[in-house]
Amino acid sequence: MDLKKLTIKKVQDGLKNKEFSALELTQESFKRIDERDVEIKAFLSLYKDAAVSQAEKVDLKIAKNELISPLAGIPIALKDNMVMEGLTTTAGSKILKDYKGSSDSTIVKILKVKDAVILGKTNMDEFAMGSSTENSAFQITKNPHDITRIPGGSSGGSAAAVADGMAVASLGSDTGGSIRQPASLCGLVGLKPTYGSVSRSGLIAMASSLDQIGPFAKTVEDAAIIYNNIRGYDSLDATSDKKSDEDISSQLLKPDFEKIKKLKVGVPNEYFIDGLDPKVGERVQGVINQLKDSGIEIKRMSLPHTKYSLACYYIVMPAEASSNLERFDGIRYGTRYKADNLIELYKNNREEGFGVEPKRRILLGSYVLSSGYYDAYYAKAQKVRKLIANDFANAFDEVDVILSPTTPTPAFKIGEKVDDPLSMYLSDIFTTPANLAGIPAVSIPIKTEGELPVGFQLFGRHWGESDILGLGQYYENLNK
Repeated sequence: MDLKKLTIKKVQDGLKNKEFSALELTQESFKRIDERDVEIKAFLSLYKDAAVSQAEKVDLKIAKNELISPLAGIPIALKDNMVMEGLTTTAGSKILKDYKGSSDSTIVKILKVKDAVILGKTNMDEFAMGSSTENSAFQITKNPHDITRIPGGSSGGSAAAVADGMAVASLGSDTGGSIRQPASLCGLVGLKPTYGSVSRSGLIAMASSLDQIGPFAKTVEDAAIIYNNIRGYDSLDATSDKKSDEDISSQLLKPDFEKIKKLKVGVPNEYFIDGLDPKVGERVQGVINQLKDSGIEIKRMSLPHTKYSLACYYIVMPAEASSNLERFDGIRYGTRYKADNLIELYKNNREEGFGVEPKRRILLGSYVLSSGYYDAYYAKAQKVRKLIANDFANAFDEVDVILSPTTPTPAFKIGEKVDDPLSMYLSDIFTTPANLAGIPAVSIPIKTEGELPVGFQLFGRHWGESDILGLGQYYENLNK
């Protein structure tokens, strides 16, 4: 059983044809974790007993010839900001090292109903603040393609677990690229769905108007399967959209490639800029040429306000993060450090509990929301955000899908950018616009041999997942 090559589709076929059982697959996954995670450090916690029990239930259903879910028996890893009842959820932070969830997040409830096998929780940048998974309070995750390099962030553990074959698929959260960027650097498919399409209830929030849960997978088909099973309206999430209940299964799972070939693909000039690694640019251009040669119309275009997206993001996101992180005071949530009075309790908890990056963003967010600066920074950033969203809306009047690089460079060395926050933030330069606009975007690995992985990115109009995932599968078929 080659775990690194197993996809959801292959697992489904293997279970139905009795080539292996869900229990055998789960045991093999934990064996792989035991062998490899000492070096990769993708996982923060493992749930062996619960996973084995779930796998046995799936095998029993199969033995009784019961209809099973497409996710039944699939070993899946979760980013450690998705709460599970009675189990520790740290969000990569010391301040939550002792926190146990009082109930399951909606995404966990869905996975349990679908009979997925949850292997454990994966490492992440603290409170999802980072692009390298070096900001975790617990460990540094390594890129399975080169252990001297970062796997990306903030969902680096989820990406590394799938890339190394420890999990068949995983879930992460994407606030400014935290699924797509590590997917690109680890050679995976990573989908950030339309904002409001997947419930955020029970997801520890970083920036509530930007956060979105999505899958890591080895193929676009697998990403489509996962998305089709986790999307849906949730009354527990005030930002959940009822449109996510619309049935688009056939479009997601059985794309019509004749229709896909008629899609117009826009290529924005602003994404091919100074600072883009020449080799990354060449490889993305190769994808564009391949699609064009196959008969797809390619159109050069402009997204003029893209150049402001990173600056806009690093005002909106810290503002929301500073508000969301107020609750972690050691009284309502989090670890309580020793203190003689209330003020000292607050100081000790936040000083000891938060790492450098959360403190940096809390300070920045508090500053841009403060009296006298709110209009100059936060209010202005929200206006720019609207301009960025309008750019996409106008572009989608002329094209169906937009194609760009996912990241400006391949994975960089561990420690290379730790002391240079601005350089680290630039890792998200191509991914933040989708979050600001709320549109879906997916990173798809570029087929090459012997080089560090990089991906290309497809943006779709709101609720346009079937377009970007369909085009992604079309590209995969061209390279089989």
